[in-house]
Amino acid sequence: MNIACILVCFIVGYGLGCIQTGYIVGKVNHIDIRDYGSGNSGTTNTLRTLGKSAALITFLGDALKGLIAVNLARYLIIPFFGVNSEAALWLLTGFAVVMGHNFPFYLKFKGGKGIATTGGVIFAFDWRLGLICALVFFVVTAISKYVSLGSICMVVIIPFILYFSQPHNIKLVAVGCIFTAMAIWRHRENIKRLINGTENKLGQKVDR
Repeated sequence: MNIACILVCFIVGYGLGCIQTGYIVGKVNHIDIRDYGSGNSGTTNTLRTLGKSAALITFLGDALKGLIAVNLARYLIIPFFGVNSEAALWLLTGFAVVMGHNFPFYLKFKGGKGIATTGGVIFAFDWRLGLICALVFFVVTAISKYVSLGSICMVVIIPFILYFSQPHNIKLVAVGCIFTAMAIWRHRENIKRLINGTENKLGQKVDR
């Protein structure tokens, strides 16, 4: 694998990930979204703090950067370097986006949890797998009213759907496991609250 190609994919992915939609939406509304609720700049915290319209914009922006990054790697960057286009590298570029989203350097590495961005990455990788992830998320969230539980269930299935999609591509499944591990780690406090029965349910607002 061409090291320069991998490096460019990572830089482009991380750079796009650093575009913090929730933070930008918050600033338009004269707040730092990270000072409220869960303290991150993702869709759920934006929903609880600023409402549905702001949350929708945040979700679309965060998902779109994952979609754009994977397609840039797949159709422009990798062909430019003249290397074989590997699905694992597409997904690795997507993971770089999630890293940028979760840990933006210019915001002291305090971003979101990467679920909407992960969804965009999976859709860019294979829209059918993206639909499966979306279905799991919405069904679990609708039944439980816990966005965090829906998010966790969505990321847990990623390595499995990748395995059944390409069972002989171990590198691809390994990258999928990294996505899952990152998301679960980012939701570690939510998991504690779910266990203790203190997690906020969908629709609950935070004080401004």
